[in-house]
Amino acid sequence: MKKYLIVGLGNIGSNYVNTRHNVGFDVLDSFAENSSVEFTSQKYGELCNVKIEENKVFLLKPNTFMNLSGKAIYYYMNYYKIPLENLLVISDDLHLGFGIIKFKKKGGHGGHNGHKNIMSSLGSPIYCRLKFGIGKNFNSGQQIKYVLSKWADNEEAELKKLIEKCCIIIRSYIELGPDETMNNFN
Repeated sequence: MKKYLIVGLGNIGSNYVNTRHNVGFDVLDSFAENSSVEFTSQKYGELCNVKIEENKVFLLKPNTFMNLSGKAIYYYMNYYKIPLENLLVISDDLHLGFGIIKFKKKGGHGGHNGHKNIMSSLGSPIYCRLKFGIGKNFNSGQQIKYVLSKWADNEEAELKKLIEKCCIIIRSYIELGPDETMNNFN
């Protein structure tokens, strides 16, 4: 039996519901719902777990706000003794067009403050990521406003299908591993 930590990045509070920056939370909500489990409030976030092919999979939505996500991840990786190679972080990505979903085994932060903090907290950039493209449909200097804004109507229409694809990718990562998942979905 292996243990996994799957983390969806987002910000807590009603102001951030259905915003581009919270797509990590949206993906985990869907995955939990499909798995018939519910999140409960725990230290540093909302947590639940599922069993997938004899593996124990912890789902975490940090309540530390995006820029301090590493604190919650570091805590749960140590608490449950989860190795770095069994961590998957789901986040929005400005550098990918809307709806492009990319699985990576490692990488830089790409200007994403959540990933900056995670790398700093873990002392490593080598962890799996599931990046959800939100595009760059904003004027210069409007990045923060854009990522914290609600989805456009045309994006909203596609969202459910894209989130379902992310859930399939998460299951693939656990069942088949990162290499086969990258080959099948990138």
